[in-house]
Amino acid sequence: MRKYDHFFEKTERLILRRFNINDTKYFHFYRSNSEVAKFQSWENYQYHEAKTFVNEQIKNNPNQPGTWFQFAIALAETNELIGDCALHTLLNEPRIVEIGFTLSPEYQGNGYANEAVCALLHYIFNSLEKHKVIAFSDVRNTKSIAVLERVGMRREGHLLQNYMSKGQWIDEYQYSILKSEWEGTTYPSTSETK
Repeated sequence: MRKYDHFFEKTERLILRRFNINDTKYFHFYRSNSEVAKFQSWENYQYHEAKTFVNEQIKNNPNQPGTWFQFAIALAETNELIGDCALHTLLNEPRIVEIGFTLSPEYQGNGYANEAVCALLHYIFNSLEKHKVIAFSDVRNTKSIAVLERVGMRREGHLLQNYMSKGQWIDEYQYSILKSEWEGTTYPSTSETK
């Protein structure tokens, strides 16, 4: 049963769509989970922060240089929010974008993160026609590292004490994939972008 009007990308099980106000409660639920926040910049995520974030994302559009756009990851059958993924279009070189992703713990371990990131890469390279995608991961975040490697991104660097988070310096891995490397990649079945 289809319960959504617009999506950026669709797979057999998932859609990447714009956030809506009905997502706020569940978005707050998983973002306030300490395990989700462990490798993120936030902690003690409050409901008013989630509400403000969702309202901002409703108005934003992807592919605006110097900005982040957050896609809602939802189950295709029910339109239920299960996570989000981000697109940061670089200001100085908008042909290169950075991505990120967060999945609710109750949906982890089912291949959804891999499928959502593949859908995002498909959208970036085919609809937005970008040249390169980069991603950064805390070196301790083995689950995210595994997703980035499964989708074909290559580790390009180990950045020592690259940023301060929660009172400590964090090492990061940098990953990337070029459009030419993505072309011809086996990708979960998608519908045309609507």
